[in-house]
Amino acid sequence: MTTDEISKNKDQEQYEIDTLTNDRLIKDHEYDGIKELDNDLPPWWKWLFYISIAFGIIYLVRLWVFQSEDLYQVQEYQKDMEEAASIVTKPAADFEIKVLDDPASLANGKDTYDKICQVCHLIDGGGLVGPNFTDNYWIHGNTMEDMYQIVTDGVIEKGMIPYKDQLSPTQRLEVLSYIIKDLHGTTPANPKAPQGEELEWPY
Repeated sequence: MTTDEISKNKDQEQYEIDTLTNDRLIKDHEYDGIKELDNDLPPWWKWLFYISIAFGIIYLVRLWVFQSEDLYQVQEYQKDMEEAASIVTKPAADFEIKVLDDPASLANGKDTYDKICQVCHLIDGGGLVGPNFTDNYWIHGNTMEDMYQIVTDGVIEKGMIPYKDQLSPTQRLEVLSYIIKDLHGTTPANPKAPQGEELEWPY
């Protein structure tokens, strides 16, 4: 008996041929009328599998042997935060801390105030957890520079967080300009008692 005949006999013992499709069907691999095929995997699937294995090996070598920092999420997060902070907090060289009085800036400032500041200072500036913006008493000074510094760095012991990472320098100017131009000197519904030192209003 030749080698081909032996191989053919083994195939006949293990497989049967589908008379319709000529596919090889594994014998005794049938369930609920469904027979298991023994088709070869398509080449594209094999190559994709090989590539994924190669990628995994390269990734692990870079991660554990060379310890590439760009693969560690903590370092990547810190790097992204540093880049974002430098963009938000670094003013332009000609940036000037001053009161803005154009309608667009005041409208933007009101929008920021309504979203962030009114929670602690009330919508009319009368003060709640935070101090009253409408009177002439100030805890940390009433110049634009004083107020800009407070918004930038916060007052942690008083519960005010820094906004240097949340508001751009221009946004800080806009919200302070809104407080100075539109809220100070008004009469809130339920003003908070004066806090700090009474200072001459510079604006």
